Amino acid sequence: MNLLQAYTKEFSYNLKLAYPVIIGMIGHTLVGFVDNAMVGQLGTSELAAISLGNSFVFLAMAFGIGFSTAITPLIAESDAKKNKSNTKSILSNGILVCILLGAVLTIIVLIAKPIIYYMGQSEEVVNLAYPYITLVAISLFPLIIFQSFKQFSDGLSFTKIAMISTVIANLVNVVINYILIYGKFGFPKLELVGAGIGTLISRFIMVLIIIYLIKSNPKINKYLDNLFSLKFSFIITKKIINLGYPSALQMMFEVGFFISGIWVCGIIGINYQAANQIALSLSSLTFMVALGLSVAATIRIGNKKGLNDYENLKRIAISIFLITILIELIFALIFIIFSDLLPWLYLDNDNSFDVLETVSLASKLLIIVALFQIFDGIQIVAQGALRGIQDVKIPSMICFLSYIIFGVPIMIYLGLYTDLKATGVWIGFLIGLIIASILLSIRFFNKCNNEIKK
Repeated sequence: MNLLQAYTKEFSYNLKLAYPVIIGMIGHTLVGFVDNAMVGQLGTSELAAISLGNSFVFLAMAFGIGFSTAITPLIAESDAKKNKSNTKSILSNGILVCILLGAVLTIIVLIAKPIIYYMGQSEEVVNLAYPYITLVAISLFPLIIFQSFKQFSDGLSFTKIAMISTVIANLVNVVINYILIYGKFGFPKLELVGAGIGTLISRFIMVLIIIYLIKSNPKINKYLDNLFSLKFSFIITKKIINLGYPSALQMMFEVGFFISGIWVCGIIGINYQAANQIALSLSSLTFMVALGLSVAATIRIGNKKGLNDYENLKRIAISIFLITILIELIFALIFIIFSDLLPWLYLDNDNSFDVLETVSLASKLLIIVALFQIFDGIQIVAQGALRGIQDVKIPSMICFLSYIIFGVPIMIYLGLYTDLKATGVWIGFLIGLIIASILLSIRFFNKCNNEIKK
């Protein structure tokens, strides 16, 4: 019992750190849910189009967000050592890197977007998605800048700041979407373009809000004073790049894995793609809980690394793994029990053939979503834990092996060359996540045990 209590006593603080991240990320995901639900009322083709459009931008977004996560463990370690000047330098150099990265990623997506016409997708869906991609691509620039401030405040354990910024900006997004998608209050009915405009405006607002909140916080506003008066630090920038690039690859491999499923389902058929989008949207909500706990792992483990306290580092990590597994088991039961009802949240109840087929397909996919909840939670928490000890290069190779070498070929084969179709795609997802969760966890605990032996 004492051994179990050593882990469970950490639950409350883990959740205290994680819940603002969870709320912020769920709020962000709920906007995607609202986008999908609003656009879904227009028809299955429009729902498939927003899925395809987002999938095209998600790779670049994943790379940018993944890169920015390097800032959190560096800030957490520096904060534990009470090195204020170094913390400020990490922030200023991190912002500069993210500004440059955001601009480059936006340009790359805008140049590459004609590729969408050669991906074997429905012509109707592609034509609907194309203008939407332009707007979401431009919104990458403020999003990556926001991430630099978010990762900084998270690293100092002020996780509520990003939560508040995200929630407010997302509420703005919902309002703009409602007005512009459907053409309310005298505005034109812009459908998918309206959703894109809402995303763009809300992400610029998000940056302004987080800067304001940091400046308004007396405990951390000193880090923004004369922020760019510091000289460019090659050493710190190199640290950010060395941690950021492999972290970006990890996230890009994982997101690319799921995007591949969107494209495969698009080749199978519009209703399969719409059903896949419903399953992805719902599973994304639960994934954000594990992602919040992953951020908590990065912060707490980064602090303990700064103090060179690997005994407690390992204990805290185990406590985060345990609470993640318990929460994901609950989510799995919810998906199983309500698998027939949840798809109707996204579609108009008009009993047309397309709607009924999409609901039937999505219901079957949710059973598999339930099965991989635990493995999805474990792998993302393991990534966060490894990032906390600043071990990112081998984990990026593990992600590539699990998702790209094993997961994608299995998904393509089962989805396109068997009668399983979309179900086969999700079996591929499941296998990739199982492999990643096992290998990443082994890597983390081996690293911890080696440090403890020293």
